[in-house]
Amino acid sequence: MPRWLRAAGRAVRAVRAVRGLRPLDALRREVEGVGRAARAAWREPGRERDLVKQSLKAAGAGLLAWFVAGVWMDDPMALMAPWVAVVLVQATVYSSVRQGTQQFTAICAGTLLASGAQAVTDDNTGALALSLPLLMLLANWPRFGNQGIYAATTALFTLTAGTVSASAVGHRLGQAALGAVIGVSVNALILPPVHLRDVRENLAALARETGDVLAGIAGDLREDEWDEQTAADWSSASSRLQRRLNALESARSWSLESLRLTYAPLRALNRIPSALPPEEEDQRWGRIAGHVAALTRTLAVAADERRTPVPPRGPVVEQYARLLDLIGDACRAEADRLSGEAVDARPDGSTREAMDALHRRLQEGLREQAAEGAPRATVLGTLLLQAENLWAEVFPPAETASDTSGQ
Repeated sequence: MPRWLRAAGRAVRAVRAVRGLRPLDALRREVEGVGRAARAAWREPGRERDLVKQSLKAAGAGLLAWFVAGVWMDDPMALMAPWVAVVLVQATVYSSVRQGTQQFTAICAGTLLASGAQAVTDDNTGALALSLPLLMLLANWPRFGNQGIYAATTALFTLTAGTVSASAVGHRLGQAALGAVIGVSVNALILPPVHLRDVRENLAALARETGDVLAGIAGDLREDEWDEQTAADWSSASSRLQRRLNALESARSWSLESLRLTYAPLRALNRIPSALPPEEEDQRWGRIAGHVAALTRTLAVAADERRTPVPPRGPVVEQYARLLDLIGDACRAEADRLSGEAVDARPDGSTREAMDALHRRLQEGLREQAAEGAPRATVLGTLLLQAENLWAEVFPPAETASDTSGQ
């Protein structure tokens, strides 16, 4: 056999061996992820522990519904009660009530339509052919949300479970109502899910990531060799802030929903902060993220050799990088405050003096850059404006004024 052919064979076997390891690597990563989640649930409150609580509550609701319907009431159609009870232990009490109403309505529609079709055709196959198309169309009705599919599945259960009669239909609807009541009650009365920490965590993460982005830009500016690729990296980092802002908006909506229909004394059992950060904080950090995006766009234009604006050079770049560092430090201090750490996020006197000194030197540098031409001064002036906007949002003027008057 030629040497090149043997080498090709070894290469093919090596590739196959590598491919064979991929499923094992994926399995290993999944096992490690499960282990991390289990340790996190054991160590401290968080999403992992919330998931464990909700899972155990759903199992408990199902067992309770089975005991009531199948053991205590000895109902031969007891399947519906635990099935509905398990499904209705949702992430919030409000969603349990809303989806419970939707699901029960869908179950009623599926049961009644299937029973009516069976009475008309006197044949299960004909009843399915008559009712299923209509029920699948009904499942897409927005009023049903994601519960509409239960209309079709209930019709299948109704027609395949045995003889369809008025008694059987009544039993099935009664069991569905019993399961809904048990599922919603368990979710509302036993450690009702409240998602207040998500807003605080997302706010803190947004503030910390903003500080990291500004520090990264400052470090790249000091190298004085940034180009279009560097500017693209900055734009990508700024886009991550927007995604974090979207996550914050979702968490805010989720948290407000979790407070609906929950009994206040029962919320305390979750051992989480009882209040949300004000919505003005979301808006403020949204504006900050917008200023960072504008800053990165300005740098991207300056880095483009095909555009007229010219990036600034000389000592002003180091001074501007230092200014971004100070703002980034302030953002990270805000993140620590939002996380509940006992820190004073307000700038001290030395930081204020450094900011004022940098601002004066940058203003002087702007005049010097203007002497070299408008394109270079335009970029520096825009960057300085964005930095001032950032500082004003991180520490609003009203807060700064009150701090100064108190000294």
